[in-house]
Amino acid sequence: MGTFGPAPGGSTPQGATARGWPPSADCQASGGAEIPLESPAALRYPKDTMTELTLRRPDDWHLHLRDGAMLKAVLPETARHFARAIVMPNLVPPVVTGDEARAYRDRILAALPEGMAFEPLMTLYLTETTDPADVAAAHASGLVKAVKLYPAGATTNSQSGVRDLSKVVPVLEKMADIGLPLCVHGEVTAADVDIFDREAVFIDSVLDPLRRQLPGLRVVMEHVTTAEGVAYARSGGPDLGATITTHHLVINRNHILAGGIRPHYYCLPVAKRESHRLALRAAATSGDTCFFLGTDSAPHLDALKEHACGCAGCFTATNTLSILAHVFEEEQALDRLEAFTSLNGPAFYGLPPNTTRVRLVRQSAPLPQPGKIATSLGPVTVFDPGFALYWKVEP
Repeated sequence: MGTFGPAPGGSTPQGATARGWPPSADCQASGGAEIPLESPAALRYPKDTMTELTLRRPDDWHLHLRDGAMLKAVLPETARHFARAIVMPNLVPPVVTGDEARAYRDRILAALPEGMAFEPLMTLYLTETTDPADVAAAHASGLVKAVKLYPAGATTNSQSGVRDLSKVVPVLEKMADIGLPLCVHGEVTAADVDIFDREAVFIDSVLDPLRRQLPGLRVVMEHVTTAEGVAYARSGGPDLGATITTHHLVINRNHILAGGIRPHYYCLPVAKRESHRLALRAAATSGDTCFFLGTDSAPHLDALKEHACGCAGCFTATNTLSILAHVFEEEQALDRLEAFTSLNGPAFYGLPPNTTRVRLVRQSAPLPQPGKIATSLGPVTVFDPGFALYWKVEP
């Protein structure tokens, strides 16, 4: 077990798949169809007859709330619809210790508007100097629900992440002993591995060896983006779960690049080919208990997104439930939406499902586009799915 570089023998060429799992169809083809930016669902799918839906209040198992002014602005967008969320620890500086997680939780609760109910589920940022005893104590207190593994340099604010996995084995062994989940950003960072192949290479060269070495370790594959990731999650047994984001159910790589660069669709892991998007939709709408919602909603100021070196992340907290209802309706799977948003995640984390409920009603006219939210630092653009939304979350 070593670094997050290429697999033994060099980099994996584009189209390669993780060892032992079936390749996606597009990996064997010369191109593969990509959907246009605008493709009205009504032209492609029959309408569902359901017009109203009541769900247990959902949870978000992968969320970025940031801090300070940004936290104050974006927190209500999540708390309006979600009861709980796994909060990412990649602040600057990162949330590494139990004391830091407690202080961050207190700042989140202080920013929560009066009358809103929301429970932040705290995580620790794994570093090569993380203290196993501190992790165990934070977990035993009920404060920390997971530890986050960022390969150094993989995504936003990951510079303090892990370069040599062997150096964190004592922490991972302790986590396996106490049943504390490891949330994994599943990409290698070696420059000679194509950005579209980094998830498949990670599964093959890092994740599978790690799980074989520590078979009791509970792992969440966060924001899976490939057919290989879907297949591996399905093969992993009860100690492996996988979150799927809202935006990866909607966009493929053409949405980012075709007809001009669209920075508000740029995210990490980057969106892949259309066949991978379809694999994610099939997984999310399947009802399989290993898949649950983690939006990876990641707010950035417009000035930092629309930039020569733009930040990665899609801000989806505001309209996620309306988008998901649209997607599940397209797939004729509205009866499975509650499992994805409200049941599978709590079951994996050993928490009870929420007892409160939300109601979605299908409108006859499109909902207004949310556009942007204001912060004291500048505007943040809400993810635009590229199609009209009709499912409204009732108060």
